[in-house]
Amino acid sequence: MLEELSIRNYALIENLSISFGDGLTILTGETGAGKSIVVGALGFLLGAKAETSVIRSGAEEASVSAVISVDRRNRDALDWLSSRGIEPEDGILTVRRNIKASGRGSVWIQDAPLTRGDLAGFMAFMFDLHGQHAHQSLLHKDSHRRCLDRFAGIEDEAAAFNRVFLELAEKRRNFENSLVSERDRAARIELLTFSIDEIDKARLKSGESRDLEAESARLAAFEKLSGGVETAAAALFDEEISVLSLSRRARSGIDAAAALDSSLSGLQQRLNALYYEAEDLSAELRSYRASLTFDPARLEEVEERLALIHRLKKKYAGKNDGLKTDSLDFGGDGGGRGLEDAILAYRAGAAAEIEALSVSEENRERQRIAITALEREIARRAAALSAKRRAASDRLARRISGILGKLGMPGAAFTVNLSPKSPIPGGQANLVCGPWGADDIEFLIAANRGEDARELRLVASGGELSRVMLAIKTALAVEGEAASPDSSWLDGAETLIFDEVDTGIGGEAAIAVGEYLQKIGGKRQIFCVTHLAVIACRADNHLRVEKNSSGGRTLTSVKLLSAEERRNEVARMLSGDKGGTALTHAGELLDKYGVKDRVKE
Repeated sequence: MLEELSIRNYALIENLSISFGDGLTILTGETGAGKSIVVGALGFLLGAKAETSVIRSGAEEASVSAVISVDRRNRDALDWLSSRGIEPEDGILTVRRNIKASGRGSVWIQDAPLTRGDLAGFMAFMFDLHGQHAHQSLLHKDSHRRCLDRFAGIEDEAAAFNRVFLELAEKRRNFENSLVSERDRAARIELLTFSIDEIDKARLKSGESRDLEAESARLAAFEKLSGGVETAAAALFDEEISVLSLSRRARSGIDAAAALDSSLSGLQQRLNALYYEAEDLSAELRSYRASLTFDPARLEEVEERLALIHRLKKKYAGKNDGLKTDSLDFGGDGGGRGLEDAILAYRAGAAAEIEALSVSEENRERQRIAITALEREIARRAAALSAKRRAASDRLARRISGILGKLGMPGAAFTVNLSPKSPIPGGQANLVCGPWGADDIEFLIAANRGEDARELRLVASGGELSRVMLAIKTALAVEGEAASPDSSWLDGAETLIFDEVDTGIGGEAAIAVGEYLQKIGGKRQIFCVTHLAVIACRADNHLRVEKNSSGGRTLTSVKLLSAEERRNEVARMLSGDKGGTALTHAGELLDKYGVKDRVKE
């Protein structure tokens, strides 16, 4: 959930901080006030591509940061963070992104630097942005499968299938390795054994290269190091007038004075502490100086050891050499690892392949039996998943089509298309499955009555896509919640952002959009930009975007409205002014549709 958003030097925004609550947050304002700028800044933070043109005129860089809370049930997000060693503090994360005038930018989650792709990947677990300029999760077919499974209440069943599928894939890879011809197998084992022996003889230790590089730098700079120590020693204790001798004299003097005036006891204690500290420093520096020797032989030894590690890194860590080790990373010292970690990862992969290549014919037969059993299990589970998906698909399509009719798309026909997967190369003819089952699942829509159903990206505008997503979320909120009562997830992201959901609608359709937004706001954090008063009046939190001029510059600001300010803003949205009639109508709308009347599921 988005807790706070800070924007600096982004387009017309100079410095803006916004706090967000849960439920439905509405963003309104005059045309051209900068609502799209706020949404653009959010998109920038979610990982969208950005040009230097977003940097405010006269500034060197634009930056957007946020404080977000991660729900403990959002396993995808938490697993992503854990795999990168990023820890939320009491469930809270700080995310920052900037772009400089040079075109370079940086991304941080907590204190971890990341790429823009990493940012987009993580934020997809937290936010779903729907609008003309947003990358739509709804356009990715994998999200269609997740939505259908959520609606059917079979998420756990699909996850269990996925685990069995991955187990089967691993067993098949190991079995294929064991079937390599004897001559090729022996040659491969010999090559891998040589690599392991060479790595083992080096006796590598994790983090060793970093320690060696530090020692090499210290030995190479011995003259400067020794000079610095001698300078410190002279000032501290070697010279006749030194820190130690002066502190001794000061201590003697204050002891005599304190014997005559007890008010000096505080100074006496501090000078005594100074003297003892100087003595301790002198003792430690003398010890360090005594141990400081230049050893050319050690420098040569360190350099040779580093050369060996770099040679092994170049030979092994930069390639996988055909190893069947999909889970291993051979990226050198990436991710904060030392050079030797990447070399040792290669060794682990080589050992695993040797073990697979050394499987006896008896073990291979046991593998065949285990694979056959898993294939039967996969087929059984896939058939069960397909049956439940087919049963739920028509129900989901009817429900979403019905909701779309109320949302200003009366002629729209939503379809959930299930088709069998294409055969897997090398797989059995009767076992056509992917990691999540035997079905290809895609949402299709005919936006108008009489048209053929087509892919969403081919027929839906930004506003239509937003309404389709709103319909899906509503369907999942009602029936999906009933199917999985222990989970509050609708299908992933914790915060939904709608930019154009009210495009081209009014009247009853607008009232329905507001009703559904309010309903979903009872389960998720919703952020919605709207021009319609009947939607704005349903807000839990109402923000107004304003554009002002100051010092010859135009600035965009955002304000959280009080109850009276909300009434005035809704009146403006109704008639363009804040006259008595408009204010009366605004009050009636707020009384009728306001938060106090929220429908709880």
